[in-house]
Amino acid sequence: MEEVVVEEIVRLLELQDDAQLKAYLDDLNISDVEHLIDELPQHAVKFIETLSVKRAVNVFRILDFPTQEKIIKKLPGNKLAELINLLPPDDRTSLFSELKGDAVKKLIILLPAKDRVEALSLLGYEEDSVGRLMTPDYVAVKKDWTVTRVLSHIRRYGKNSETIDVIYVIDKDGILLDDIRIREILLADPEAKIGDLTDQRLIALKASDHQEEAINIFRMNNRVALPVVDENNVLLGIVTVDDILWIANEEYTEDIHKIGGTQALDEPYLDMPILGLFKRRIGWLVVLFLGEMLTATAMAHFEADIAKAVILAMFVPLIISSGGNSGSQASTLIIQAMALGEITIGDWWRVMRREIISGLMLGIVLGTIGFLRIFAWTFFTDMYGPHWMLIGLTVGVALVGVVLWGSLSGSMLPLLLKKLGADPATSSAPFVATLVDVTGLIIYFSVAVLFLTGVLL
Repeated sequence: MEEVVVEEIVRLLELQDDAQLKAYLDDLNISDVEHLIDELPQHAVKFIETLSVKRAVNVFRILDFPTQEKIIKKLPGNKLAELINLLPPDDRTSLFSELKGDAVKKLIILLPAKDRVEALSLLGYEEDSVGRLMTPDYVAVKKDWTVTRVLSHIRRYGKNSETIDVIYVIDKDGILLDDIRIREILLADPEAKIGDLTDQRLIALKASDHQEEAINIFRMNNRVALPVVDENNVLLGIVTVDDILWIANEEYTEDIHKIGGTQALDEPYLDMPILGLFKRRIGWLVVLFLGEMLTATAMAHFEADIAKAVILAMFVPLIISSGGNSGSQASTLIIQAMALGEITIGDWWRVMRREIISGLMLGIVLGTIGFLRIFAWTFFTDMYGPHWMLIGLTVGVALVGVVLWGSLSGSMLPLLLKKLGADPATSSAPFVATLVDVTGLIIYFSVAVLFLTGVLL
């Protein structure tokens, strides 16, 4: 937002010129008002209170939850009641699901009886289900209606619908038969029956489906809205693409946090209390720390060998970091491919074959570099002694094994977690790196025993 706009708003606030402030705010785009609230959060309530109710609703629904919560706590009762009543059902459900129980009760009381039943019904679905996203505001018609009657119905009820880009065809029992784009209705013969315009290529979501499935279906089918049905195929509501984009952003953010080895933050980083940040990070750090303690156990097992050939200890960081890096790469690639629907659990064998080949190729390149490094150093120092070639082979072969194992572990763990019903993102880069650190040491020292027994060991 331009600085001059912010300065003008601040000037009007200082003058307490509410009429001029309202006129100025009404000239701004909804997104500009949202940016203004980000710039001047202390005046957020004032802005919402000053705007006309419809514009206030449109601004409120695109704010992040912490800002919404602050506004709700300070907004006058009459304005709050208007705001909550005019919020679309899906946005209202999203807001209620984030608030604590007492706050939800106070807001639900502000709703008319019909909307109250609707809100409680939507809240009855599981937290991450499609049912929480849907809105019951849609236009449905019967298959035996003519185009003329349908257009009359749309004129009468369309303004209350979330979207009229798509019209839904149902039977007398409310069972969804098909959906039709408004363009096809507008171009059809006025006396044609709607049933004759259907193509039977219906795509629908189940209310119990996970929201991630809805994201993939929207992505693959290029729709602005999709119908939501129950187990008997009765039409319950619709989900629009704006809600899906919002959820997709939240899911992406959550996965990034998990990949980084922390619990997902439910507030912006700078708004998160220090204690909250601590709680979300300490759990993973403790788990990873306990996992890394196994590294010390593995080294203790080979203590005698290390004592005989101290030179081996020099390459421990090199070995375990290479394995951890390859594992983290593979894990990130597979998690992203799964999120985009490019890979399913059934593709595990194809993934394994590709990672075996790529892991070997990567390992051979790194192993060759490791061997050449030791070879080159023999021209400048005698630190490797007369058995430098065996030490070089030990490091080179170990790198091949560790990088291969890292690639396999990083690629298979997300698929295994998905098979067990867990979130693949929890096979985060730090978790894979810790696993490969421990097993990489075992591979390294096992190769050392194979090549150096009777020579240095």
